[in-house]
Amino acid sequence: MRKTVVSGLSGLVAVLFWTGAHAQGGESPQDVLAAQIRTQGFACDKAVNARRDAKRSKPDHEVWVLRCSNATYRVSRFPDMAAQVQKIR
Repeated sequence: MRKTVVSGLSGLVAVLFWTGAHAQGGESPQDVLAAQIRTQGFACDKAVNARRDAKRSKPDHEVWVLRCSNATYRVSRFPDMAAQVQKIR
């Protein structure tokens, strides 16, 4: 029981941090995702938009569709790991 509560609280803190940090910094999800995939060697000339794929996402595994001016990617994010990136267009 205690492990579940601690896990839930750490997830909540992470969400609050993400929301607060990015709201203040002015970084949008597409900018953050584009920067992440660029560091992994993928080309994203200009991030156009990003939408969370609710069907594929799970509590500790977010999946986003990132549309760039030159390509569209499915970006799977796991905590403390590199993103899995799949070019879909």
